[in-house]
Amino acid sequence: MQTRHFAVASAALLISAAAVTVFAQTAPAPRPKITGISHLAVYTSNPAATEHYYAGILGAAKMADPENPQGVKYAFSPTQYIEVLPLPPNSGVNRLDHIAFNTESAEGMRKYLASKGWTVPPHIERGADGSRWFAVADPEGNKVEFVQPPAHPALVNDPNAVGHHIIHVGMLVHSRTAEDKFYHDLLGFRPYWWGGMQTGKVDWVSQQVPDGHDWIEYMLTSGPSGTGIPANISQQSLGVLDHFSIGEVSVPDTYKVLEAGNRLDCRHDQGPKIGRDGKYQFNMYDPDGIRSELMNFHATDKPCCSEFTADDPAE
Repeated sequence: MQTRHFAVASAALLISAAAVTVFAQTAPAPRPKITGISHLAVYTSNPAATEHYYAGILGAAKMADPENPQGVKYAFSPTQYIEVLPLPPNSGVNRLDHIAFNTESAEGMRKYLASKGWTVPPHIERGADGSRWFAVADPEGNKVEFVQPPAHPALVNDPNAVGHHIIHVGMLVHSRTAEDKFYHDLLGFRPYWWGGMQTGKVDWVSQQVPDGHDWIEYMLTSGPSGTGIPANISQQSLGVLDHFSIGEVSVPDTYKVLEAGNRLDCRHDQGPKIGRDGKYQFNMYDPDGIRSELMNFHATDKPCCSEFTADDPAE
């Protein structure tokens, strides 16, 4: 009987060990932290005019593009920038290439998305600055990158920058439900605020990154549902939707600095105004129509439509 008990016990241990091995092989990969906005990549049809806008007006530091040697990086901080790429042939009205988020581990994020059945590339890319990154498509086909910044990012010399924190990026979105399956359900983005031009209509939905306070803004189109750029949208209208926002302690004060320095030689609003979210904002546009929004970190008026449901970003 002793021998039988030992055999049974040994078999049980083997089964247990096998179960642990199978579990280890099939357990989903953990999601690495997504800490904030990395960059927005846009196209230019006039590199000289675009350089004047991003470096001269917005005051970003011109640097080598770590991902594409044909591009240019305009940095607002060591880990946030605008990537400007040559305009590809037959681009039509589109001037947006991709949006990008910072993560603590690019390879970990790639494995996490793969474990959830999302289509991912076979390996990560390595940037010239030591960064690591990869790109996927969201449910509507928008290109989204996840960037692991270098261990020791280069310092940025941008004393005239209008700000140093890109607090959100926005892009044309058709279906809030479809996009939420990726950003909210899969990646853990959190509701921040939603609103519209008219009461009862939702035009903008803000979803904060899960491990920080930056956010993506769905710019909901009123055109036909589906994916892609509506056939009847103009380049100017698309540029309003595809945008990025720089956080400010005081948009009116930053506007005065731009005005006093004769730096407003671009298309822009008449002056700062309080948006429907209760925050001061001021809109400017690059030579190809991409909108740059200066926005207060905190609201000064009560927001329309919904309350803020997460903490604001900080400087």
